[in-house]
Amino acid sequence: MKDLLAALGLVLAVEGLLFAAFPEAVRRAMIDAAQSPADRMRLVGIGSAVAGVVLLWVARGGI
Repeated sequence: MKDLLAALGLVLAVEGLLFAAFPEAVRRAMIDAAQSPADRMRLVGIGSAVAGVVLLWVARGGI
């Protein structure tokens, strides 16, 4: 549970920095994402989830 909370805190910190440093770029990215087809968003989400799991596996000594 500590690792989950640490990961969520890290995500919030990185997102907060991006919103603070590049607000217009984030706004444009959100508009582009909102206009993307659902299938493309689903594939990007699945790809991100797989990449995250692989990254965690490697970071935890999987390789």
